[in-house]
Amino acid sequence: MTRTNWSRFSKLALALVVLLSVTAIPAGAVSVASKDVPEEEEVGSKVTTSVTLDELYKDPQLESWTLAGETELEDVTWTVTYYDQTGAKVDQQSFDGQNFSGAQVAANDGTSEVEVSVTGTTPAVEEYSYDPEQSFTLISLDQTREGGSSNDIDTWTAHHYTQESAATRDKLDSAQTAISAAGGANTKDAQNQFDNAVEAFEGGEFGLASNLAEDAKTKANKAKQSSQTTQLLIYAAGGLVVIALIVGGFLYWRSQQSTYDKLG
Repeated sequence: MTRTNWSRFSKLALALVVLLSVTAIPAGAVSVASKDVPEEEEVGSKVTTSVTLDELYKDPQLESWTLAGETELEDVTWTVTYYDQTGAKVDQQSFDGQNFSGAQVAANDGTSEVEVSVTGTTPAVEEYSYDPEQSFTLISLDQTREGGSSNDIDTWTAHHYTQESAATRDKLDSAQTAISAAGGANTKDAQNQFDNAVEAFEGGEFGLASNLAEDAKTKANKAKQSSQTTQLLIYAAGGLVVIALIVGGFLYWRSQQSTYDKLG
């Protein structure tokens, strides 16, 4: 390889190393230190959730950025609290509405951790879903850098329900458990009824869904019982065959013995 070609190869290799080192830098430069996020909430209930962020400046060149948030809660109030390395409060801001932006996070301010708290009312369910269960965005946080580029920090969702939908879901769960417990039994009718119950649930017809789910559970239990009865009958028939073979063998042996005695 000539000196010129070697020089070009070295430059190309160096450029590749730089490119790989840049792409190896994680896109998210913020970590979630702790969170207090419920998994489910009843429609209309008041809820408060909070997320604490740390490791705010992983990238040495990133000394400041802005924080934005979004939620599907209603009647919302956001509180953004800034803490230094000792845990002392540096500053606090409040925002109203389902979206906020412009919360400045800067190393020069001594900020080491940021706690984001949102309080609001759990929204109504627009569309019910059995599996996966319906959910809403409880809190979503974004990091916006200078120049306009943004990075998703994380999003947390929660299952929301009404008392009626929760009671219906319990009956669906019970029916599904009964179908699974039926094992090798013929649960086709039960499964069809369960599918109808799910369809009614997702259409918001909870009374119908509950009745269909109970019927599906009954069909599954009957199928299981019928399967067990059939199994017992098969075992009993098999036992009778064995007994018949034993008795037949014994009688044949006796007949052979009698014939031998007469010949003797």
